[in-house]
Amino acid sequence: MSGEFLATMARSSRARLAQALAQTSRAELERAARACPPPPPLKLSGFDLIAELKLRSPAQGQLRGPGEDVAARVRAYAQAGAAAVSVLTEPDRFDGSLEHLASAAAELRPLAVPAMRKDFLVDPYQVLEARAAGAGGVLVILRMLERAEIDALIACAQEHGLFVLLEAFGAADIELLHELTARPTSVPLLAGVNCRDLNSLQVVPGRLIELAPLLPRHVPRVAESGVATAADARAVAAAGYQLALVGSALMSGADPRALGAALLDAGRGVRGSP
Repeated sequence: MSGEFLATMARSSRARLAQALAQTSRAELERAARACPPPPPLKLSGFDLIAELKLRSPAQGQLRGPGEDVAARVRAYAQAGAAAVSVLTEPDRFDGSLEHLASAAAELRPLAVPAMRKDFLVDPYQVLEARAAGAGGVLVILRMLERAEIDALIACAQEHGLFVLLEAFGAADIELLHELTARPTSVPLLAGVNCRDLNSLQVVPGRLIELAPLLPRHVPRVAESGVATAADARAVAAAGYQLALVGSALMSGADPRALGAALLDAGRGVRGSP
């Protein structure tokens, strides 16, 4: 594991897992997950946007207050053309919650856009939490986990029909990405590069371009962090990314619908997508 930040977040996640297990058994949560209506499928069209809901950023501080209208924001993301909406559920550093995820998923379901749980997942129980809240996808951070833990998270997502964004920070993670995406799965696997430095937590956009040629070509590639403008979207699309995950710029901007649409237009212009 690289970076004290990920180590800290993993410990916090395991503590939250223990608290959740004390309240709801795995069997009970499994039943709730299976009873939840199927999520909308992830539909991609050349260059796409995963728009993110997060109230706080450890690097930038408060982005929106606790009174944020989650439903209205994710609706604006869907209207901008987002293929999926990432919802932070980590409470301590990002002010997130599973309630935000459930609210977002309920709002997005009629709009045929899946919600993705973004958190520091360490156990399949947390994948079940996501599905029970209505999510259609989850983030898995490769640098933070042992291989057996990664396999267990993917297997649970596959069983319950959730797509998985596999997040890499460097070349070693990308080697593992090749192994993980080489085998067939019944759910979409996405290969993401997060260009945030794990020590300073600052964005290093050049890493997206540097690491792009190393990514597997047979799965959708996602540029995470570092995309805030139309020029950024054009740059990552030109480097071969098929999606951009954008959070802080959309959360801090005055018009997330307009910005989301502009990012899509810029990226699709490079790729010649419809």
